Amino acid sequence: MQRLLFFSLFLLSITSCRPESYTPKPRGYARVAFPKRAYQPYNESGFPYSFEIPVYSNVVRDTIFLGKKPENPYWINILFPSLGGQIYISYKEITAQQPLSKLLQDSHEMSFTVHSKRADYIDENAFQMGKSVYGIIYDVGGNAASSYQFIATDSVKHFLRGALYFDVTPNADSLKPINDFLKKDLEHLLQTLTWRN
Repeated sequence: MQRLLFFSLFLLSITSCRPESYTPKPRGYARVAFPKRAYQPYNESGFPYSFEIPVYSNVVRDTIFLGKKPENPYWINILFPSLGGQIYISYKEITAQQPLSKLLQDSHEMSFTVHSKRADYIDENAFQMGKSVYGIIYDVGGNAASSYQFIATDSVKHFLRGALYFDVTPNADSLKPINDFLKKDLEHLLQTLTWRN
């Protein structure tokens, strides 16, 4: 009986010490439930521009820009609460003190200087919508703070700049589905953009 007990314990100790093969689980990201795509006009009285925005977004006026008051009341933020993102919109009037060339240079520097350290690439895609909306969409790859930015102008009086940001640390892999979804909304905004004189 003692031998049987000893032999059982011996076998148990040998079989229990085998190293198991361990395979780590691949990294996963939470699944995002996207809202049904639909649009409504953003046609604020007195504003020099109008466009269509998603029905699942909210618009708030931008009251502080880098710790200062915006230079005019036409700066807005389009919030996407269910997706954790927002599009910052700034507007400037083209004047002799702020010529189009300076506004284009400033926007180019904001897109390239700020994001080139973290970006894998920055593609510039020029566009023309209708007769009086011209611009550039910046497609920023990698873990940059903003994946999509744009400028739009009529080249005479109006200059609009927008940038899509999220409320999380940038991670291109986890944000890709949301970026792809909101890119279509951003493009729709530009396709419906009109100027008021």
